Amino acid sequence: MKPTILVGGQAVIEGVMMRVPGAYATAVRDPEGTVHVDRHDFKSITEKSNFWKKPIFRGMAGLFEAMKMGMATLQWSADIAMPEEKDKKPNKFMESLSSAFAILLAVTLFMIAPMWITTRMLDVEKEAVAFNLISGIFRITFFVIYLLLISLMKDVKRLFQYHGAEHRVVYNFESGMDVEIKNAQSFPTQHPRCGTSFMFIVLLSAIIVFSMIDAVVMGITGHISLPIRLMVHLPLIPLVAGVSYEVIKITARKGDNIFFRMLRAPGLWLQNITTRHPEDEMVDVAITALKEAFGDKYEEMVGKEYVAEAIG
Repeated sequence: MKPTILVGGQAVIEGVMMRVPGAYATAVRDPEGTVHVDRHDFKSITEKSNFWKKPIFRGMAGLFEAMKMGMATLQWSADIAMPEEKDKKPNKFMESLSSAFAILLAVTLFMIAPMWITTRMLDVEKEAVAFNLISGIFRITFFVIYLLLISLMKDVKRLFQYHGAEHRVVYNFESGMDVEIKNAQSFPTQHPRCGTSFMFIVLLSAIIVFSMIDAVVMGITGHISLPIRLMVHLPLIPLVAGVSYEVIKITARKGDNIFFRMLRAPGLWLQNITTRHPEDEMVDVAITALKEAFGDKYEEMVGKEYVAEAIG
């Protein structure tokens, strides 16, 4: 029986972060061509708390940890890849304002706008399933358009190439083959446990979860409106993420089941946008991140076929 393992990561600016059991490491190439590495031991709260290891709650905790880790590694990669920006005196107010604007834009684009359009254009406000199905379709449409638009940016294209490098190296490692550039480049850039696939599952899960919540609200109060929906839906986004995490885990385990293959398909298709064929030097950086993340345990971990455990 193949052993299970959690190995995954994310693309950063001119590099890759790799997360393995007990640690994560980020490798970034600077403008001079030197690869810098930043490694940290890490133990998830889901391993230390019986409460946070329970289904759904582990997904909520994992999402928070991944976001915190991702923001820190992105900032570190920016300092290495763009040293001229690092030397500038940071403006904490502008950084906070920029972060607040990004959050507001995401909430407006993916929450407020779809529900507002559905409310204004169609007379389904009192129909829980119909309303959330239609607003969900708008939300998915906006998400795809957003990905297509940012994929046209030069810097984002390179980020998506590193994203492809991360996936190929993870595939290479899980296959049991020697982890090297040539072998890694033979694997797909699309991975079923990618964050892009996770986001698509979140969008689908939101339709189901919000439909049930709206039905409960209308059953209790007898009415519902856009402001009420926003007040109820926004705080429940972590719940939707937790449900989505469990769905991703099931689809990873049930790889041969036709239903779960169909469920994975849209997320894999979206990765045709969010991943690109990486250059060899990008794959080399991803391999460096993987090796550094494992540290002294690397040699004993490679050369085995693994079954993926969770989101990577």
